[in-house]
Amino acid sequence: MKIGIIGAGFVGRSLAQKAIAAGHEVMISNSRGPQSLFSMQGGLGCAAGTVEEAAAFGEVIVLAIPLSAREVLRAEDFAGKIVIDAINYYHERDGHIEALDRGETTTSEMIAARLPDARVVKAFNAIRMIDLDVVGRPKGDEDRVALPLAGDDEDAKAVVAALYDAFGFDSHDAGPLSEGWRFERDRPAYCTLLKRQALAEALAATTR
Repeated sequence: MKIGIIGAGFVGRSLAQKAIAAGHEVMISNSRGPQSLFSMQGGLGCAAGTVEEAAAFGEVIVLAIPLSAREVLRAEDFAGKIVIDAINYYHERDGHIEALDRGETTTSEMIAARLPDARVVKAFNAIRMIDLDVVGRPKGDEDRVALPLAGDDEDAKAVVAALYDAFGFDSHDAGPLSEGWRFERDRPAYCTLLKRQALAEALAATTR
């Protein structure tokens, strides 16, 4: 599968490395252009491109950018694509967004509103990348942990769940995109390593 990654920070690099190890083709991008990714391209074994090129390249697109950078995303570049929203809201970095502070929406619903023809799935935001690199286990391993996802497109969620599985994690479907708040920053399931049943219970018990 071809995966385009928007954002070349810690999250983008870690996900690119895992995807390549799982046999996927990857193009990584950032707002500064592919020239700034020359050393990463060679070190990871991936392609590098502009944001627009990565969006065109990928069957699946990963957003690994600050929420405040969402304005660089053009809706037409993502139409029909599966878009993984790995973004977390940090008001210290992104500035205060009243609708998020009041719990009236979620980061993924904001992304979906900007990219109305994309198939947005909230995923890969609730695990530290240092854990993503080392915690994965084979299917059936008693120590295998689970990661949450949310989205409105069942087929898109199945693709993301398969990526979780390939990276060594079980998955738990938290429901529609509007339920993504259950594993956003500072929630009990956020960056907490839990097995599938414990994760399901933590998400169900979370209050807004």
